[in-house]
Amino acid sequence: MLACAVSLIGAAEPVPVHHPEGTVHGFLALTTEQGQVLAGGDLIEVVHGDRVMSHLTFHFKDGSLDDETTVYTQRGVFRLISDHHIQRGPYFPHPLDMTIDVAKGVVVTRSPGKDGKDEVATDHIKMPADLYNGLVTPVIKNVSPDAGETKVSMIVATPKPRVVTLVIMPQAPETFYLAGLPRKSAVYEIKIDLGGIAGVIAPVVGKQPPNIFMSIEGGQMPAFLRETGPLFEGGALLTISLIGPTWSASSHDRPSR
Repeated sequence: MLACAVSLIGAAEPVPVHHPEGTVHGFLALTTEQGQVLAGGDLIEVVHGDRVMSHLTFHFKDGSLDDETTVYTQRGVFRLISDHHIQRGPYFPHPLDMTIDVAKGVVVTRSPGKDGKDEVATDHIKMPADLYNGLVTPVIKNVSPDAGETKVSMIVATPKPRVVTLVIMPQAPETFYLAGLPRKSAVYEIKIDLGGIAGVIAPVVGKQPPNIFMSIEGGQMPAFLRETGPLFEGGALLTISLIGPTWSASSHDRPSR
């Protein structure tokens, strides 16, 4: 997931695969800090031979859409093949339509033009071996809670595409509950390192992105539980969490404090 953006400038090693991804359909909710549900989501993963296709969508109550399709391989290590991320609608102040083709080393972005036609920009970027747009959750599921810092890369549109660094740091475990019974989850803090002069001045001008937190249940089959962070630069902190079906449309909303 990790819809807000992120890379190691220079040599980097892909993350080893200890827990391969498989076919899955997960149901998600996107909520505010006050518990208001903004969107419902689906995560669908399908394995085709040696490739995995991951499709993450959030349909907002106001009609907005966040849609990301990622294709990657997991033979020994995770390697990104392509990623297409779309954000549009009233929730997003700046529409996003960015496609990454790793083999070609090309990033294509589309934006609305003044004449009603899309403006298309093509950027050639050196793709790091640890480029993980759309792949952060599978990667973190393969990072040991006892590990030190793990650094990986992502491309973000700011507005011109650039590579930045994700610094993944295990934190103290937390308690969650299933059917009222307690369990422990691993917690990871994710810092977005802008690098270079941008990273130096960002905290001064107030543009350093907030850290992101992700909870994973470990064990034989690690499972995503929730993630807290913004969906775009300057966006509010939101929580993505697993949900189950209900038979009441308001069951997942909690009253605002």
